[in-house]
Amino acid sequence: MSSPSKRREMDVMKLMMSDYVVEPINDGINELNVEFHGPKESLYEGGFWKVRVELPDAYPYKSPSIGFLNRIFHPNVDELSGSVCLDVINQSWSPMFDLLNVFEVFLPQLLLYPNP
Repeated sequence: MSSPSKRREMDVMKLMMSDYVVEPINDGINELNVEFHGPKESLYEGGFWKVRVELPDAYPYKSPSIGFLNRIFHPNVDELSGSVCLDVINQSWSPMFDLLNVFEVFLPQLLLYPNP
């Protein structure tokens, strides 16, 4: 087993063992739906969304694709597709980040501090 696939498995397992509801799609670990709750003290507090995560073959060296499945109104989320526009995910991704960073840091920060 190659190092990227071990890392993918470890990151998905860490996410599943956390407080998030994770649903693998098609019995694999390359595509997941994750239940995400709005961060406290934000306009999104009390809401929850399903977020689609697609892990490329080159993960963790290439960033995951992140998109909201149910509608969310936010200047950094495409209203029709739900795709997230966030530099740390799209352009400045680093292998030192993992899926927990996405759900515990990046998405809450995005919702707390929109960048129009």
